[in-house]
Amino acid sequence: MSGADAKAAVLGAVQQPIVVKVGKRAFRAGPTGLGAVPQLRAAVKHALEAAPDSAVPLSIAVRLAPVRTFVAKLGKRFDHAPVDSVLRLRNVKPWITKSLPGKKIDRARSVTLIVTALKANRKGPVKLIQKLTQPAVTRNSFGPLIVIRRGSNHLYLYKGMRPWRVFPVATGQSSYPTPLGHFEIEVMWENPWWYPPDSPWAAGAKPVPPGPGNPLGTRWMGITSPGVGIHGTPDPASIGYSASHGCIRMYISDAEWLFSHVHVGTQVFIVSA
Repeated sequence: MSGADAKAAVLGAVQQPIVVKVGKRAFRAGPTGLGAVPQLRAAVKHALEAAPDSAVPLSIAVRLAPVRTFVAKLGKRFDHAPVDSVLRLRNVKPWITKSLPGKKIDRARSVTLIVTALKANRKGPVKLIQKLTQPAVTRNSFGPLIVIRRGSNHLYLYKGMRPWRVFPVATGQSSYPTPLGHFEIEVMWENPWWYPPDSPWAAGAKPVPPGPGNPLGTRWMGITSPGVGIHGTPDPASIGYSASHGCIRMYISDAEWLFSHVHVGTQVFIVSA
């Protein structure tokens, strides 16, 4: 075998494509394009000195940058982010969508697998490692949820999507309607003071300390609508009616129970039903 023939034989062995798999998809890539650099002089010398049909050792160096670029391109194509659960209302009841895990090619370990195969002149398939990435929000992330039906004057408490308790309430008068929308509890006070709001109906009123006759009862759960909250009331006869100035009134014992089973951040939906 001549030197030129030996060199051609070595290059032919090295330049056969390597097969790389991502899941069920397979890709072929030229080793030299991936940064494989065969040590030709030593291999040709061995080939010239070796007996016919004998194995010739071949040392291959690999530049990391092309392999990393190749793996990164596959990552852009096949990585997908996890999908978080989302809270919505469906037929005035909470509905939480299912979360889905994502997948991401393990860059470092996949580069190592390809480099190892290239150095050994193995043609694969090299199966790249995909890691599951977990969603930040799942159905289990949701604790208590509140749906207030303004038209029927009831507060529905759920554990996630499961019904928990129903309470009669009072909501706003037609001139001071309880706002509709999606809110959350932002403050919680035990034995609150009542301070007159900047509204015509409270003109001339004075602050009321905790105790009997306090308009807020013994508990205040303020929501992310200015001046609006869920609270007890010293006027139990108003429960079941549109009687408040926009807040959601409860029997004092019911407000105390609810207070101990919700938290700042609890989601509150107010609907017209």
